[in-house]
Amino acid sequence: MLVHEIMKNGYADDIAIVDEGRRFTYADTWDKIKIFRDRLYEIGVRTGDRVGIFSRNSAEFIFTYMAVASLGAINVPINFQLSPHETAYILKNAEVKHVLTYEKLEIDEFFADEKIKPVQHDIATFGDKKAEVEAPELPADFGDENPCVIIYTSGTTGNPKGAVLSHANLICNTRQCQVFKCKREHKVLCVLPMYHCFEWTCAVLNTFYRGAEAHVIRMFKIKEMIDIVREEKITDIIAVPSIFSLLVTVATPEDLKSVRFPMSGGTILPVKVFRDFKEKFGLEISEGYGLSEASPAVVLTTAGETRQGSSGKILEGEEIRIVDENGNDLPEGEPGEIWVRGGNVMLGYWKNPDATKEALDKDGWLHTGDIAKKDSDGYYFLVNRIKELIISMGENIYPREVEEVIYRFPGIADAAVVGVSDKLRGEVGACFFTTKEGEKVDVRELKKFLQKRLALYKIPREFHEMKELPRTSTGKIFKRKIIEEFINSGGTIQQ
Repeated sequence: MLVHEIMKNGYADDIAIVDEGRRFTYADTWDKIKIFRDRLYEIGVRTGDRVGIFSRNSAEFIFTYMAVASLGAINVPINFQLSPHETAYILKNAEVKHVLTYEKLEIDEFFADEKIKPVQHDIATFGDKKAEVEAPELPADFGDENPCVIIYTSGTTGNPKGAVLSHANLICNTRQCQVFKCKREHKVLCVLPMYHCFEWTCAVLNTFYRGAEAHVIRMFKIKEMIDIVREEKITDIIAVPSIFSLLVTVATPEDLKSVRFPMSGGTILPVKVFRDFKEKFGLEISEGYGLSEASPAVVLTTAGETRQGSSGKILEGEEIRIVDENGNDLPEGEPGEIWVRGGNVMLGYWKNPDATKEALDKDGWLHTGDIAKKDSDGYYFLVNRIKELIISMGENIYPREVEEVIYRFPGIADAAVVGVSDKLRGEVGACFFTTKEGEKVDVRELKKFLQKRLALYKIPREFHEMKELPRTSTGKIFKRKIIEEFINSGGTIQQ
């Protein structure tokens, strides 16, 4: 199966997409995809070409993506919050000739000396007129091993890398999402940005694969989201921890009465959010873990089998190893790097053989760079990113462990522990936090609280309150920007 063929799984008269009052049946959606397909072919898009999508969530995003895939071309979805310079880098690197965008991109200056300059098309009006030509069928030898999308992932250093995912990768991971137990009668909220792999596979593709209903939210606003959940009787919410935390604060049990499956991904769910959500709504938030290079899901929680703090179990057709720094397998309960192998693992990084060789070994194992442990029942627990690991006087400090304790202190709204350099210890932790509205946090009391619950070497050396913590477009706390924003606001870090 190719990715666009997923749309054939739904009943023709069933609703496929709801987008700001517009309702498209599966038949309507297929017709729209054909219009976009013919238009793309008319402007010159051919098999193997890269087509950019720079857009907020919309039905047109879906039509474009599926149409590009149906031509055997390669989608390049772009984070609409990137700067013109960052956007231009991706367009250049992928050699994009055409980009469908919801707003004009001011990128001409970055292409002054380039032979290829991408042509911009308004995604909102692209399908308003039919093409004068009809795109031909794909060649008979076009298979599911061909690339479908390039997902550009932000690294800790340097330019982003483009993870190339095939049709087979995406279909494999979508099938593995069967553990959500999504059915034809369910209504899935699509609130995270569709350019993000977690949203696209777990919320969009999985919904269409099951013949269910996708409810599109273009711009996240908590009260508007709650209104949609309530009015449309949403059953499945695929989101990130910050959204579930807001629901605890703002929503009522009546608002979420229709919800059967809340699913969190993108970053580790704080235990406190899990407990507060369960106490208020009577629902346990399921977790998942993955990365773009794995399409993205690596482990997922089966609906109804949630285990607090766990991201779930291994997926069908997949292999996982937990290894030490030398690649040796570790026993149950021991934290180590998670390696994964299976049909969901990427083909490699676009035009970057060195990075591909570093991430994928000769036996096909993807080295994730994430630390996890497994219990005796086969549940996986994410501990931290290797690159976030703080090594202080030879001791490993996992920020997530420290953050979990900080979240339990009264008045704390958000918390992030990051490593800062220290002349004596090499590295120490620094805690950045925000407080709940109308509340205050006494740092001395917070330190005493931590001293009773953590080894002394794990306690952050310094604590800084901020008005808000920077976040990525998917709602994750953006640790790489915390210190930068803190210093820009006049703060100082001890050395």
